[in-house]
Amino acid sequence: MNVSSDTAKSISMLEKLVSFDTVSRNSNLAFIDFVIGLLKQHGIESRLVHNDDRTKANLLATIGPRVEGGVVLSGHTDVVPVDDQEWHTNPFDVVEKGGLLYGRGTADMKSFLAIILGALDTLTAAPLKTPLHLAFSYDEEVGCLGAPSLIRLLNRELPKPRAVIVGEPTDMKVVSAHKGITGMRTTVTGHESHSSQTHRGVSAVMVAADLIQFLQSLSAEAAEKGPHNGLFEPPHSTITVNVIKGGTALNIMARHCTFHWDIRVLPEDNPERYLERFRAYCRDVVLPRMRAISPTCDIEIFAREPTPPLKQETDSEAERLCRMLTGDNVTRAVAFAAEAGQFQQSGLSVVICGPGSITQAHQPNEFISVAQVDAGTRFLHDLVKHLSR
Repeated sequence: MNVSSDTAKSISMLEKLVSFDTVSRNSNLAFIDFVIGLLKQHGIESRLVHNDDRTKANLLATIGPRVEGGVVLSGHTDVVPVDDQEWHTNPFDVVEKGGLLYGRGTADMKSFLAIILGALDTLTAAPLKTPLHLAFSYDEEVGCLGAPSLIRLLNRELPKPRAVIVGEPTDMKVVSAHKGITGMRTTVTGHESHSSQTHRGVSAVMVAADLIQFLQSLSAEAAEKGPHNGLFEPPHSTITVNVIKGGTALNIMARHCTFHWDIRVLPEDNPERYLERFRAYCRDVVLPRMRAISPTCDIEIFAREPTPPLKQETDSEAERLCRMLTGDNVTRAVAFAAEAGQFQQSGLSVVICGPGSITQAHQPNEFISVAQVDAGTRFLHDLVKHLSR
């Protein structure tokens, strides 16, 4: 590959970062220990915030003077699983083919982290007038679980930054808004009987199918009646069921069935209005039918802590900075959720801007183009020059 020396450093670092299997079900501590060692070599102190069982950690570090007005570079260390995906290469090796770099996390979002860590010589040698803060989180892919404690540490102990740049893949375009997400788990407890004796039993699977159809009707209503926002694709809130498990055998009316679903809302919408209607349908319509056959029947609804949307703040500090560096003046929003909304909710100015395409994220044979790594590398070096003036 014919690339600049700076981009070559980014790619070399990407190869190292992808080699760590940081699928969310695993610990990220080996990855974090590597980063700590790398930063220490450059005289940079790291602060960690562990999860409750100390199997994972967020990392916070500062390069430059401890003054207000710095820029936070935020990224997550975890990646999604590769199970049951048809990969043509080892997903934890970076393989270059035709100007594309294949590997799990190349697009989402280890390239952003690699660009930062590959440039540490430049970052530490620069005469920064305001600091760069590195904020690397765990468990973004399973609900943005790590970021809240990291953000609390940042706000409590660092001089207030002027901007947060979340480096999710946006093809290095400036993104000003994203949808919020609430993850749900519903468990139906039915009453077992022989499947020929339907009047004596309650099939948890059949009830789950009824509930899923109700959620489908809510999603269709949101698409038709809104609210609508043309910046997003799709331009409305959505509800989808993506995992379901239940039943024992073909001839037994199922005792249990569990399904997982999510509500992805526009910034101007509220997930609670969908959740309350679902709860009311379960309580007032479905449960009485079930308990008429057996009082032990039940429907349990568990809501995960929601990830808030990123609301557009036109001409914010973060927007102005990234538009100046990229020359991109188009207003954009994305349907996926990210940690950006959590940073904003804490009172910080935030945009999303990072290398790679979200269309490659979570896919088998995930890749990022060398051109995108190069664009991200140039963006970081331009940012350093700007903060050094």
